[in-house]
Amino acid sequence: MRAMARATISTHVLDTAFGKPRAGVRVVVQRGPRRVGEGTTDDDGRIGELAKDLEPGAYELVFTIGGPFFEQIALTVNVDEGHYHVPLLLSPFGAATYRGS
Repeated sequence: MRAMARATISTHVLDTAFGKPRAGVRVVVQRGPRRVGEGTTDDDGRIGELAKDLEPGAYELVFTIGGPFFEQIALTVNVDEGHYHVPLLLSPFGAATYRGS
């Protein structure tokens, strides 16, 4: 019987109002009350290894934006196995996300 591969999560935060990456965004990954990953976006707006070795299930990503409207943005994602890249696109009064590659 083959062991199931675990999941990993990375992210990229982009400020669409300025067309630039958003550095300094704190991101926490939680599964229920348990914190399983955390980091701060670099100068390119990325966290390459936000969470790793994750079991299948639902995880919440909490982005602390500290902007004029959004203080935090929370996303709940379901992972199975493999790599999950979760970009966040920001503007002062809007946000969008998708499953990247």
